[in-house]
Amino acid sequence: MKAMVLKKQKAPLEVMDVEIPKIHKGQVLIKVEACGVCRTDLHIMDGELTEPKLPLIPGHEIVGKIIELGQEVKDFNIGDRVGVPWLGYTCGRCKYCQKGLENLCDKAKFTGYTLNGGYAEFCIANKDYIFKIPDNYKSHEAAPLLCAGLIGFRSYNMVRYAKRIGLYGFGAAAHIICQIACFEGKEVFAFTRDGDKEKQKFAKSLGALWAGGSSDFPSKPLDAAIIFAPVGSLVPQALKAVDKAGKVICAGIYMSDIPKFPYEIIWHEKQIKSVANLTKEDGHRFMEIAAKVNIKLHVNPYPLLEANRALNDLKSGKIKGAAVLIP
Repeated sequence: MKAMVLKKQKAPLEVMDVEIPKIHKGQVLIKVEACGVCRTDLHIMDGELTEPKLPLIPGHEIVGKIIELGQEVKDFNIGDRVGVPWLGYTCGRCKYCQKGLENLCDKAKFTGYTLNGGYAEFCIANKDYIFKIPDNYKSHEAAPLLCAGLIGFRSYNMVRYAKRIGLYGFGAAAHIICQIACFEGKEVFAFTRDGDKEKQKFAKSLGALWAGGSSDFPSKPLDAAIIFAPVGSLVPQALKAVDKAGKVICAGIYMSDIPKFPYEIIWHEKQIKSVANLTKEDGHRFMEIAAKVNIKLHVNPYPLLEANRALNDLKSGKIKGAAVLIP
C-alpha cells in the first residue's frame, strides 16, 4: 500500500510502498477512506511530542470500512464504516482503567504516535477503540469528528453547565463544538488570531454570538473558556475573561509554556483543567449527538500523497475548518 511515513522528527513525510498490516486477535483491518490532519500531527513532526515510534505512519482521525475481522471481534461486521481516534489501546487492568478513566491508562498506546495511523491506504485498529460513523456524514466530512470532535466534546462536557462559553483558537475542534453548544442553547464567544476577520466571520456564521481577537475581551464575562490553540499565554488571558467560579479548560495535548500571572486573576475559585485523550463512553456519546445535530463540517480535502502540503497549510493558518487526506 501507499503510505506517508515519518522517518525522523523535524523532517517531511516520505511517500513509501509498505506491506498492508496483518491483524491480530481483537483487531480489524480497515480500508481508509479519509484521514483528518490534526495539529497533534504537527507536534509529533516538529519534535514537541518526543516519543513517537519511528518509522511512523501518522494520522488519528481515520474513517474507513472494515474489510477483515480478527478473532474475538463480535460487535462489528465486514463492510461497517468506522472511525479510529487518537486513543488506540488501553490495558484494562490499571487503576485508571478500572475506574472508567482509561484515557489516563499507564500503558495506553496512541494512533499515529505509538501505533501506525491513517496516512495510508489501509490501517489496523483495536475493536475497543473504533466507533460506527453516523449515516448523515460522508467519510471525508466525518474524519474531523475523530479527534477535533471527540476531544472538543470531552472538553465541552467539563463546562456543560456554562451559559456563556469562550472558544480560544477557532480551528477544527472549535468549529464543531461551537455548533453543538449553539444547538444546546449556549452563548458562544469565539477568539481567533488577532486581526483574522475571516475566521471571526466564519465563527459568527456557525452561531457564535461574538467573535474577536485572542487579545480582546468579550462583551460579557464568560462562565467558562476552552483553549484549543497551543498557546500558553492564552491561559492568563482566559482567566481574566471568565467570571467568578469560572473554568478554563486546556484542550490540547501540547501547549507552549504558561507565563506567570498574578494570583488575583485566578482568585474567586476559578479553575484551570487539562484534557487528556478520550474514553469509550465519550466516543459513543459524541457519535449519538453528532447524528442529531447534523454538524456542518468545513473540510479541505487533499490527496494522500500531498500530506506535507496539508500540514504546512495547517501550520501557517491557511485552513478554515479541517484538512482531510483522501487516499
